[in-house]
Amino acid sequence: MSRLDIVVFGATGFTGKKAVEELVRVAKKYPALLTWGVAGRSQSKLETLMANVGKVTGENLSGIKIIVADVSDEDSIKRMCEQARVIANCCGPYKLYGEPVVKAAVDTKTHVVDVSGEPLFIESMQLKYDQAARDAGVYIVSACGFDSIPNDMGLVYMQQKFDGTLNSVESYLSTKVAPEYNSEAVKSGVIHYGTWESLVNGICSRKKLPALRKQLYPDRLPSFKPKLQPRGIVHKHEGKYCLPFPGSDASIVYRTQRHMYEVDHKRPVQFKPYVKLPSLFTTLLTSLVASLLLFMANFSLTRMLLLKYPKLFSAGMVTREGPTENVMNNTSFMFELYGEGWEKGADVDATKPNKKAVVRVKGVNPGYGATVTALIYSAIACIKESDKMPGSGGVLTTGIAFAKTDLIKNLNENNLTFEYVQN
Repeated sequence: MSRLDIVVFGATGFTGKKAVEELVRVAKKYPALLTWGVAGRSQSKLETLMANVGKVTGENLSGIKIIVADVSDEDSIKRMCEQARVIANCCGPYKLYGEPVVKAAVDTKTHVVDVSGEPLFIESMQLKYDQAARDAGVYIVSACGFDSIPNDMGLVYMQQKFDGTLNSVESYLSTKVAPEYNSEAVKSGVIHYGTWESLVNGICSRKKLPALRKQLYPDRLPSFKPKLQPRGIVHKHEGKYCLPFPGSDASIVYRTQRHMYEVDHKRPVQFKPYVKLPSLFTTLLTSLVASLLLFMANFSLTRMLLLKYPKLFSAGMVTREGPTENVMNNTSFMFELYGEGWEKGADVDATKPNKKAVVRVKGVNPGYGATVTALIYSAIACIKESDKMPGSGGVLTTGIAFAKTDLIKNLNENNLTFEYVQN
């Protein structure tokens, strides 16, 4: 039985539906080269999904294969993986539902890409399955979305363009809803419940990370100077108030840079991520929500309240229905990565950094538009450019897996743009 190129698992979920819509669009660019299907727990819901996506896209999707698979049924997940070259896994929270897919994929020699932003899941999969994935010749690549392609691939892009020695990068994320849709965003929120659920589960698991990382990396990296110092919890940058960005980006970038040091013998780049906010009031409110979330996620009773009343505890940002199409399609974002290092040939041990550069990564609909575009093109890279990916497989970051592929080129051509600016 020939395999489909890509199967979207969790296709009936909020992100999964967007991934299917994007795959319909992208597949038209590869009419003779790309076959695909959808998978999830319910045959009827998958059929309804395909009918609705067909109406939205104007495409006849009656020939697209539907696969019933449930993470609680190991055999069904294995049968799904046996029918695909790549699983685009949109079924989260990954802490709860991710491992059965990884295990079955390794057993059936199937690649996996996902949009997890959960460090405990991602790093535990590396610890448990990296060698098995290498032996099977498959790639398991998490965080192929808003977490963490802009920062991870953006930093790799800067390294490739810098023409010198890059020492450190500070990243600043800013987002903006078009003013005419602000009131709609207040009603619908800007984040879907599934994303919130993954975040809450990720926070309550973070205490397990130090022990896990000690197993993954028993030896510390050497110190490099000048050391990149963290900014204040609240600080100003280019006239905007900023906070540390709490996502998975820092851990993903660290894994990429550590691999480059240990395997490719390149100096690792120090990295700190931040988020820009439009006003002091928004900054203080965000700090309050974040502090409350960090505290409440640690205890079962308060964690239950976070999950039961997401809109209340997120100050209106999270809803079970998710943002409307208008809000998503009119929300823009930009990552600005500020790099500092030395010109080519400079003595990095005896001189101060003398070269700067900026990479800007821009797009729209960060959580559910740019994310699924990056996910689908990550899957395509596994199919079309595996010869440009390192080794024979493994549990890798996007920066390791796709550094030598055309992923950034493809994203630039699909409204997720990477721009390098020499200072």
